[in-house]
Amino acid sequence: MAASVAAAAGRLRRAIRRSPQWRGPSRRALSSEAPPTQAAAVRDAFLSFFRDRHGHRLVPSSSVRPRGDPSLLFVNAGMNQFKPIFLGTVDPRSEMAGFQRVANSQKCVRAGGRHSDLEDVGRDLSHHTFFEMLGNWAFRGVYFKEEACSMAWELLTQVYGIPEDRLWVSYFGGDPKTGLGPDLESRDIWLNLGVPASRMLSFGPQENFWEMGDTGPCGPCTEIHYDLAGGVGAPQLVELWNLVFVQHNREADGSLQPLPQRHVDTGMGLERLLAVLQGRRSTYDTDLFSPLLNAIHQGCGAPPYSGRVGAADEGHTDTAYRVVADHIRTLSVCIADGVSPGMSGAPLVLRQILRRAVRFSTELLRAPPGFLGSLVPVVVETLGGAYPELQRNSAQIASLVSEGEAAFLASLQRGRRIIERTLRRLGPSDVFPAEVAWSLSLSGNLGLPLDLVELMLEEKGVQLDSAGLERLAQEEAQHRARQAEPVQEQGLQLDIHALGELQRQGVPPTDDSPKYNYSLQPSGGYEFSTCEAQVLQLYTEDGTAVASVGEGHRCGLLLDKTNFYAEQGGQASDRGYLVRVGLQDVLFPVARAQVCGGFILHEVVAPECLKVGDQVQLHVDEAWRLSCMEKHTAVHLLNWALRQALGPGTEQRGSHLNPEWLRFDVATQAPLTPEQLRAVEGTVQKAVGQDEAVYVEEVALARTAHVPGLRSLDEVYPDPVRVVSVGVPVAQALNPASQAALQTSVELCCGTHLLRTGAIGDLVIIGERQLTKGTTRLLAVTGEQAQQAREVGQSLAQEVEAAAARLSQGSRDVVEAQRLSKDMGRLTDAVDTAVMPQWQRRELQATLKALQRRANTAVRKLEMGQVLVKVVRQLCKQAPSTSVLLLSPQPLGQVLCACQVAQSAMPAFTAEAWALAVCSHMGGKAWGSRVVAQGTGSTADLEAALSTARAYALNKL
Repeated sequence: MAASVAAAAGRLRRAIRRSPQWRGPSRRALSSEAPPTQAAAVRDAFLSFFRDRHGHRLVPSSSVRPRGDPSLLFVNAGMNQFKPIFLGTVDPRSEMAGFQRVANSQKCVRAGGRHSDLEDVGRDLSHHTFFEMLGNWAFRGVYFKEEACSMAWELLTQVYGIPEDRLWVSYFGGDPKTGLGPDLESRDIWLNLGVPASRMLSFGPQENFWEMGDTGPCGPCTEIHYDLAGGVGAPQLVELWNLVFVQHNREADGSLQPLPQRHVDTGMGLERLLAVLQGRRSTYDTDLFSPLLNAIHQGCGAPPYSGRVGAADEGHTDTAYRVVADHIRTLSVCIADGVSPGMSGAPLVLRQILRRAVRFSTELLRAPPGFLGSLVPVVVETLGGAYPELQRNSAQIASLVSEGEAAFLASLQRGRRIIERTLRRLGPSDVFPAEVAWSLSLSGNLGLPLDLVELMLEEKGVQLDSAGLERLAQEEAQHRARQAEPVQEQGLQLDIHALGELQRQGVPPTDDSPKYNYSLQPSGGYEFSTCEAQVLQLYTEDGTAVASVGEGHRCGLLLDKTNFYAEQGGQASDRGYLVRVGLQDVLFPVARAQVCGGFILHEVVAPECLKVGDQVQLHVDEAWRLSCMEKHTAVHLLNWALRQALGPGTEQRGSHLNPEWLRFDVATQAPLTPEQLRAVEGTVQKAVGQDEAVYVEEVALARTAHVPGLRSLDEVYPDPVRVVSVGVPVAQALNPASQAALQTSVELCCGTHLLRTGAIGDLVIIGERQLTKGTTRLLAVTGEQAQQAREVGQSLAQEVEAAAARLSQGSRDVVEAQRLSKDMGRLTDAVDTAVMPQWQRRELQATLKALQRRANTAVRKLEMGQVLVKVVRQLCKQAPSTSVLLLSPQPLGQVLCACQVAQSAMPAFTAEAWALAVCSHMGGKAWGSRVVAQGTGSTADLEAALSTARAYALNKL
């Protein structure tokens, strides 16, 4: 028997997601009604079962965008929204604090981060980036293992009609390393429910012990599995339902301590359950996906979906079906919840998902342009009844998907040609060059996700140079880290001799006016023009002028004109690529551009030979440039808002910006107060919310000399000079009589800017420090990052409020008080390091400092009370017939009280009543039992309190 169980255990580990066939359950009736099988009916049956039969409260699915949880890119489990309950940080005044029995169907996304299924989607029949998690919860011990297992068994066998002999269970078999024994309680519960020992398996902590993180709540879990084989041959088990019993807490030292309150947390994937109930071999064959797969077939004209995988899937057609169906669901749900494709965090992952979907639909399914957007109504039809936000936002979802598809198609086609051309040059055993893959990637120029590049190569049987790719990723990370430092990173430079030689040859300064050639489209997106130029000069890394450079060399490139913004005025350089005219499929990555004496030097890595006289076409990284434009316009609004808050004499001392953040140095007499920081943000938000036009015009420098309110730095400006004005035309702003420059942001600036302020989205100041006496440095983020920072701040503020409420309730248990004190310390660390509004950080830091003092005082009082009780017990042990009461004076007039009453004096005389009489006299409170009690109060007259104690005792004895 032991050998067969061990063999079955090994099979279980291998079985999940590896079954070649999903054989459906027999339709043996276990109830008077037909079991639900359609997706909507199965979801409704789950919710109705827990609400109507077992008194659970149904709560809506939370957004897939985590609110105030920077540890997650997306909500990836049903328990995410209930974390405050598990962590004990829930505000006792909140609605959630009253949750006891809860059930829901939660939208989940597992893409990016630690728990990502993105690269596996399409390769098999079960992986998804978006899925629905059916779950039920019991908080604070309202029910535990026996009820949870019984409910699960009842639902699966009686409501859904799954034959009992197709279900197996696993339970926690213990962990000798941590001293945890096996969960025999769960085992016995399953045996009592009728599960035979032959269909029960025990596993260690990797399979059957759940942990929220490195520290925090955790506990054993038991899982219910479905046997796909149906008793024919070896069992093929797939997990259906995971029941977690949260009963321990993982401490910082790795030890496990029992939780004061236990919880039940269960989760069952709807898609996998449907496959079982509908007798399908794959989750993609259920009615959640079949309408999408049919729509893909109708829209593309590809052969019908047949569910093939691996080598059997010739042309990877079925893989593409699965990828597109999965990804359009994920895109629709995320956009409906406010996550749009973007440049960092969750939006960047969503951008990657969109581009994967475009590649698979166009290249493998031969879909026509605009195809992905046409699938959105099908998603709305299948999911909109359960999640109405999809119906409300269907038009916006389709629009964003279509825009993203159109924007990526040209890059995808060029990327494919570059890959083909590179492959023709490789030998049979050569790996694909990392530099080419990097130039194609999201981190490079064309924006192809690296995993997509790798997949395209895999389809052709070519291996990517992974080591080289890792090296490039490290170099990119180091480059970004250096950008965060105040010292500007140095690249290739032209020295005085090189500049003199150019002037001697009569080479004119680089015409960089094409960097301003961009426009705002009716859709709200920006269109950036390319630029054709001629190579005037090439330089090696040591600055030597050469007529040509060879393959793989890093060089400096001087052109007659450029549309690249060279780093100046605090704005980071553009990056992008260039191609030789007539040879469009070889990218020359441009890492940066720098100004050297009026000449723009481009830092380039040459994948092929490049010569003086070559005609080239330049392409800026549009997402990079647009993010810089957002930050630069935000810098101007921040400068103006600071003057509004601190006074018109406030002066800028410098700034720097890149696509991720902006830094602003301002002259101040004293550190900004939280109120001032908040007011500055509010002023910027107002201008952003009004989506004001940004006017830019070149004017004679003399016209700007005496305009009240015009902002400029102490530096030399060109003549003519560019003027950037927010909300007011430049001519009106420069009219001294209008005073317009006093009412809005008007600055001299050579940077690239938005054409309307709305694209900034939001601005949050996330850091502030004194550089020198009289100079404050502010760090800020915009857009999605700003929104996330506000959510983190709001979440931490709620945690602090909840902690304050718990502290005000008081505690009579030392362990609980110590845990609360530790929570204050944890919250303090979180507030100190979080990316959140700086004004809110300062306010919470002050609040937490006071709360920590109160918590520490409470712990000391309880600890002193315990010591006092111990002394009382010792005195009574020495004289068993004696009743003892002790008072201990504390700082600030507080007094601790402890007492014990002899057995012979009861019931007329009790410790609890004695302590209450004395502590009430001191204006305090008391608690305890008939034998031992303690309490607190405040008095300056201990003798009076002792007299009360004597009088009460004599009266009762």
